[in-house]
Amino acid sequence: MNGLMMQQPLLISSLLVHAERHHGEQEVVSRRVEGDIHRTTYRELAARSRRVANALARLGVKSGERVATLAWNGYRHLEIYYAASGSGAVLHTLNPRLHADQVTYIAGHAEDVALFFDLTFLPLVEAVASRLTTVRNFVALTDRAHMPAASKIANLLCYEELIEAENDRFTWPSFDENQASSLCYTSGTTGNPKGVLYSHRSTLLHTFGIALPDSLDCSARDTILPVVPMFHVNAWGLPYAACMTGSKLVFPGPGLDGKSLFDLFESEGVTLSAGVPTVWQGLLAYVDAHGLKFSTMRRTVIGGSACPPAMMKAFQERFDVQVLHAWGMTEMSPVGTVAALKRKQIGASAEARFAIQAKQGRTVYGVDMKIVGADGKELPWNGETSGELMVRGPWVISHYFKNEGGDPLVEDAEGHGWFPTGDVATIDADGFMQITDRSKDVIKSGGEWIGSIDLENIAMAHPGVAMAACIAAEHRKWDERPLLIVVKRPGAEVTREELLGFYEGRIAKWWTPDDIVFVESIPLGATGKMLKNRLRDQYGKYLLEKT
Repeated sequence: MNGLMMQQPLLISSLLVHAERHHGEQEVVSRRVEGDIHRTTYRELAARSRRVANALARLGVKSGERVATLAWNGYRHLEIYYAASGSGAVLHTLNPRLHADQVTYIAGHAEDVALFFDLTFLPLVEAVASRLTTVRNFVALTDRAHMPAASKIANLLCYEELIEAENDRFTWPSFDENQASSLCYTSGTTGNPKGVLYSHRSTLLHTFGIALPDSLDCSARDTILPVVPMFHVNAWGLPYAACMTGSKLVFPGPGLDGKSLFDLFESEGVTLSAGVPTVWQGLLAYVDAHGLKFSTMRRTVIGGSACPPAMMKAFQERFDVQVLHAWGMTEMSPVGTVAALKRKQIGASAEARFAIQAKQGRTVYGVDMKIVGADGKELPWNGETSGELMVRGPWVISHYFKNEGGDPLVEDAEGHGWFPTGDVATIDADGFMQITDRSKDVIKSGGEWIGSIDLENIAMAHPGVAMAACIAAEHRKWDERPLLIVVKRPGAEVTREELLGFYEGRIAKWWTPDDIVFVESIPLGATGKMLKNRLRDQYGKYLLEKT
């Protein structure tokens, strides 16, 4: 016997309808590429999104076709988020930090039919436009006054003129909630990037999940500033969660330096922000250098890569900003775990609470996880045994777009499919997961594993270190040994001997790096992660060459 409840599909357009109806006067503030601060409301955002949906129809965009963006975080980008997915098309956020050849490959693989872009990226779009054979329309996200005087792109359209020609009467269509809503590509550090195709249902369930109190804890009392780009797994779902909960939204545009972010935090009363560790390094450096404090920000979500404990302590102990350590993947929409304390842990010592927060956390409802050994059998949750991390859930990938790479899932004895994350982790008795390494980054020394993340975190705690990466370098006796790559803080004096001595008493002695290489910079990927594959290519034989 079935229940007698209404059947309404979970559609992305319903988030915007809700925001307009129940939080219509709530502000959406954007620092624009044009240089000014723009203010609008959810009511105006909804009306303009309907205009964009009409414009897409006039351009001939059909249901299921991909609409691409190359844009910063801003209100125009958000309008396309809702107009494309809400009208039945598929939003495809391209990463502008990729090489032109990668952008060309991804847009071609996705078969994008339209490309909306910020003027910042005009040179990139001009460089690839002739190679984007499926794109029928190029649209610059600006008004007529700021349109380029000349462009290599034939028939370049002006966004504001495009939507001004439309009215705001548009009825969001109803369709199967399993229909595709948006498309993001993996970073592709090895091989070509692969597409992850989200559905309306998976996106709505993920939005419910991240808004929960023990997740990112979003509410109508918040002012949310997503530093994480809207082209990085849909800004971790925050543009959707803000509409669901009625939060004020603040978009930083291209201004991701410490001063620009701090000024927006203070002027707009930001309470919650989210980003990768490399961005927060710049913010903390600016705040420290100028003796500043945060007056309203009380929570920051840090993910994308492990948060160094020194960064977590700086936020919490010096600035009274709670760190929500989170973990996820493009293949997971992306949020999988958040290190939110349980009731019994609140009364623990500060040191014990910090140790828990330093982990990647426990699952958000909707995600299940386990760790397995080489034989595929599940390992115990004792906080010590490490194994390959596997996940499953309604917002976890089942296949890549166009079935690239075949079936990625691993079936267990009960016939359930699990996605292998490529991470090596432990899980403690309370369900808190801790990444010890990427499977490809684990250092295997004499048959024993050494976690590179632990060694990086210790180095980052040294006051003279700005950034540190630890890689496996080939060794004649032990096969592999840890090699530390370090960027010093400006003006800092730190020697090899001093930094190696810093490890004493903090780890098993045999884990201590064999050597340290000081460099001017460490290569970062398009999402702010350290590119250890490049470091291994450059320094993987360093210890062999020294002997």
